[in-house]
Amino acid sequence: MSQPHLTLYLDPPALARLKAGQHNFFQRVTGAMESVGWTVSAEESTLNARFEAPEKPGYALYHMEEPPHDRALTCRRSYTGAYWHVEAQAARWEWPVAHARFPLRQIDGPEAKHFYRALRERVLGNARVTDEGFALMPLQGRLSEHRSFQSMSPLEMIETVMVRVTQPVIATLHPNEDYTPLERQTLVALANRYPHFRVQEGGTPELLRRCSYVITQNSSVAFDGYILRKPALLFAQIDFHHIAGSVPHMGLDAALEMLQKRQNFAKYLTWFLRDQALNAGRPEFETRLLTHLREKGWPVPSIATA
Repeated sequence: MSQPHLTLYLDPPALARLKAGQHNFFQRVTGAMESVGWTVSAEESTLNARFEAPEKPGYALYHMEEPPHDRALTCRRSYTGAYWHVEAQAARWEWPVAHARFPLRQIDGPEAKHFYRALRERVLGNARVTDEGFALMPLQGRLSEHRSFQSMSPLEMIETVMVRVTQPVIATLHPNEDYTPLERQTLVALANRYPHFRVQEGGTPELLRRCSYVITQNSSVAFDGYILRKPALLFAQIDFHHIAGSVPHMGLDAALEMLQKRQNFAKYLTWFLRDQALNAGRPEFETRLLTHLREKGWPVPSIATA
């Protein structure tokens, strides 16, 4: 029987970091697979490579891309730190954690407080967090489109929010999105129509530290807000919806009411990161990864029996 093989399909920056020995996650994935007798190679995930992948023997791991065949999985960093997911789908809202129940009462309180304090200190440092009475709305892209995972388009979200929310709302533009002139004109028109709505470019991290809560489709800014104890109102599906006011899951009225409910951010972050993700910064990462891959159906032995 031939030696089982794993091909890592990476974008150019990730591939360059791996070759330079500077990508901890993929280095540890490689080490884990080699420790149980697999061979591992890495190549750029080009269009031709995706076409050819189903015909190649062995297994494949993609970085933030939809797996193209049933022997492939995808991986993505879980918002912060060295936390990663390895899943069968690229869409976060289809991951098992998105469909799991958050077991609030089963999470140890003192452990959660310890985990949360360390996480907050690492992310926030000595930066000051306040509540200055406004909502932050980090916009993403394609403002006029209502995509399948959204309850409405981003522009419809703004209209819906502004007739229901009385406090100021500050929207920020995503630095990596190329907004069309029409989209920008529409945002200006909305700001003129609603005096308590304004748009700015940049400054999202500072506004996050100062806002009361976050309104978004499914921006990761809302997850960052959890670390600062900022509630979230979500208009699209995502994996971290459990303690948010989620319009797709509960409707607008219930989602707005959810903002007033006190949430245990420490327990949630402990469950979501420590218990549901793979921490590539921990010594047990290889063992957990191999167990996870076996659960996904890959023929991976444990380190002890390899």
